[in-house]
Amino acid sequence: MTRALRPAAAVTLAVGAAAGLSACIPPAAARPDTGYPWHTDIVATTFWVGEVFDPNASDGSQRTSTYDSDWLGSYGGCDGIVVGDDCRTEPRTPGSGYFPSAMTPLENPFYLDLPFDDVNDDTAYAARGEVVPWARRPAYASLVDDPSTSLMKNRWVALRKDGRVCYGQIEDAGPGEYHDAAYVFGSDDQRPVNTRYNGAGLDVSPALNGCLGFADLDGEDDRVDWSFIDEENVPSGPWTTIVTDSPVR
Repeated sequence: MTRALRPAAAVTLAVGAAAGLSACIPPAAARPDTGYPWHTDIVATTFWVGEVFDPNASDGSQRTSTYDSDWLGSYGGCDGIVVGDDCRTEPRTPGSGYFPSAMTPLENPFYLDLPFDDVNDDTAYAARGEVVPWARRPAYASLVDDPSTSLMKNRWVALRKDGRVCYGQIEDAGPGEYHDAAYVFGSDDQRPVNTRYNGAGLDVSPALNGCLGFADLDGEDDRVDWSFIDEENVPSGPWTTIVTDSPVR
């Protein structure tokens, strides 16, 4: 289930002409005060709903997520271009609000994962009441001992890269690790435990890839700063065109 929120804000563009090419990028933005620690210089890879990057691995398909057994159906289909049986990523541009070109998503295309699965990983579930910063807030306190709910799904994250700030919602867990509480909820000096994918500490969607200006559509070298942010502090933008509020299913 999703809800429409504020209309997407117009993306302010700055036009440059480096090497004779025009480039449209958002203006440089300061790192916002989110009320949570910032994690800096973290490797971020790209994943997308419908991707199957390793059919032999238990976590090698994005047709499901740790929070949604039919993520592909809930989202509305492949978050990219379908070629035969393959769901492939594509460049995302500000003119379309970084939305996919070939389908209309039913959920927020600005999504990401972090390596803390508080539903299916026993270690994370057992610790979530102590380590998740918002666990004791009224809206979450009654959910801590309910294994059918998540304290992580749909939470907002602020991301910054090279002066661009964008926002996304947590809709999966990973990469590579699933109870790395020290990194996810710790201070900036805590680095990801994961050693796969160049030590990536999160995956971001194609919309976030485009919004943040990643160098690669599907690489392992882009780095971001990130922080949790409460929903009421998320500014209007293309990331609020559709806001996901579906439960674990």
